[in-house]
Amino acid sequence: MKLKFTKMHGIGNDYIYFDATKEEIENPSCLSIKLSDRRFGIGGDGIILICKSNAADAKMRMFNADGSEGKMCGNGIRCVGKYIYDNGMVDKNAEFITVETLSGIKTLKVYEKNGKADMLRVDMGKAILKPEDIPMNYAADSVISKPLVVLGKEYLVTAVSMGNPHCVVFVDDPDEIEIEKIGPHFEHHRAFLEGVNTEFVRVIDDHTLKMRVWERGSGETYACGTGACAVAVAAALNGYTKKGEDITVKLKGGDLIINYSDDTVFMTGSATKVFDGEIEV
Repeated sequence: MKLKFTKMHGIGNDYIYFDATKEEIENPSCLSIKLSDRRFGIGGDGIILICKSNAADAKMRMFNADGSEGKMCGNGIRCVGKYIYDNGMVDKNAEFITVETLSGIKTLKVYEKNGKADMLRVDMGKAILKPEDIPMNYAADSVISKPLVVLGKEYLVTAVSMGNPHCVVFVDDPDEIEIEKIGPHFEHHRAFLEGVNTEFVRVIDDHTLKMRVWERGSGETYACGTGACAVAVAAALNGYTKKGEDITVKLKGGDLIINYSDDTVFMTGSATKVFDGEIEV
């Protein structure tokens, strides 16, 4: 059986996209494991299915490289927005487009270039801070600069959910972190009931942050949109930045602009098509 796909990335966070409005994608979990392999498959951080929705312009289902299904991907949803915009699946005269996810319906604004979606702003919704909603096993109303012991060392962590769980750790230099060693121990820490994505962050100034991310189910990735949002939220909560101001978050694959308020978090960044292809599965 042959399947058509599109390879896309949001600042290096790359996925394999299937138009599930045209053909049925069977066993996407196993398909993601097979195709995400960078030596024996197409290569990517996972696969994303673009599906029909009764509640929005499209529905997005994302599967990590290990086959687990994620609730939300900030870089992925920008690429979904670009795909449906560029392929005429939405009204280009509409002010916004909407995408259904397991974390609810997200609203996107498209900034086009030469008739194609170039940059997209996503309304990511309100940041979740209650430990039980992250979900996290921690006896506090919120986890802001609280101690967490990992591999015998105490870290001060801030926990935020942006539809998926994040653990933000402020450090002097993210590049010095042995992320391959310590990342899995954060990911599977017993405090996080469904695992966690972990961001190691340096505060450059009050409008600029630099981060590396260990994503649950995928390992270190070049970028994580929800992670960048969580980092901006955590920075404001820890007094490093101010709410309501644009914050540049620098990731391995590029920059995202995040604006955090009590009501919502806006994320703005690029979405890039790499190529179309067809594969026998």
